[in-house]
Amino acid sequence: MSLGYWLVKLVLKLKGEKKSWSQDPIDYKKKRKQNVLIPSTGLLFGGTIQTKKIRETQVTRITPKNKNKDILLFYCHGGAFVFGPTRENWIALSKIAKETKATAWMIDYPKAPEYKIKEVTDNVYTAYLEVIKEFDASKIILIGDSAGGNLILTLTQRLLKENVDLPNRLIAISPLVDASLTNPKIKEIDILDPILSYNGVSSAKKMVVGDMPLTDALISPINGSFKNFPPIHIFSAEHDIFTPDHQILIDKAKQEGVNVELIFGKHMPHIWPILPVMPEAKKGLQKIVSIIKTAKA
Repeated sequence: MSLGYWLVKLVLKLKGEKKSWSQDPIDYKKKRKQNVLIPSTGLLFGGTIQTKKIRETQVTRITPKNKNKDILLFYCHGGAFVFGPTRENWIALSKIAKETKATAWMIDYPKAPEYKIKEVTDNVYTAYLEVIKEFDASKIILIGDSAGGNLILTLTQRLLKENVDLPNRLIAISPLVDASLTNPKIKEIDILDPILSYNGVSSAKKMVVGDMPLTDALISPINGSFKNFPPIHIFSAEHDIFTPDHQILIDKAKQEGVNVELIFGKHMPHIWPILPVMPEAKKGLQKIVSIIKTAKA
């Protein structure tokens, strides 16, 4: 493990990140203080932005310098459905767009508890219908971290049901795949996870589902079908409470004929490829760039 890893762990501890995720109910208003709704030029790495509203979603289009590809990165950020996007989301997406020379859309979907999962997923679906008016679906790559990883999985399941053109592939970074959090291994990893904790995550999920059961495929894509999915690349982490369910999803998807790649971060925490400082994160981000550069329609 690198010095950067230990620095990140120290900063997380000093910020009380784990403590904040241990609260039930989670203090979502405090979490929203991390929001960066419009990025500064320093977070864009030379790119330019345009914003527009699609239903209750703010879409920010990032156009890198020297854009020479017709690839579109459709990015759903994390934040437990209650906050975001954050500085880390903007930096990661801007870096990826710059290095791949691809246009990117940041999907700032409506949040719980003001909005429930049906409205959230409807907004993401509508944004996708809008993007395929401009870009060929075969050139679109869905990217999502944490709750955003959940949203790109449930979006693809809906696209299949609605017979809408599918994206080229999915890149899911530490995705939430089972909102019920009933896997017994979760509580074992909770002790090691330096970011997330069962209580706060569970609280946030209850805020977004309303009266819907947490096992519903709309919030727990692991309970839906993966048949006919495009390729999936899952970034998982050893010290992340979401990880025990990743392998279950991978096994199910493979049984249904899906091409799935697991990129596993040993000793790594939740959303490790987009964390700052760590050389492990830099390698993770470069892997994402490589996936995009080698993607073929």
